[in-house]
Amino acid sequence: MSVSFKNTVVFVTDLPRAKAFYAGLLGLPVAGESEMMVEFLPGAVTSFGIALALTDEARKLVGRHTGITFKDENIVELYAALTSAGARIVEPLESSPWGKMAVIADPDGNQLALTDR
Repeated sequence: MSVSFKNTVVFVTDLPRAKAFYAGLLGLPVAGESEMMVEFLPGAVTSFGIALALTDEARKLVGRHTGITFKDENIVELYAALTSAGARIVEPLESSPWGKMAVIADPDGNQLALTDR
């Protein structure tokens, strides 16, 4: 048996609004999409996606800390762009011994960490 990690999906309530956030503001390249899901990071071994929360169980997962961290070596510029675009900042950009980090929220309140390392 050979198990590998395929993708991570965050549930959202409005797919076009979420796509605008992840592709437009965060700058994630779109790998594919359907009426119920958008997948990002084409060519990556592990992809990231957003999917409509269509069931009661999925809706319970909307609007919480996801445990997902995105890395951008130009985090200062990304953070400035997100801030000026009105993105919700949960934890402002801070420096630490392990690098710079901030926590933001998508339009549904799903929290994501950003780091430069």
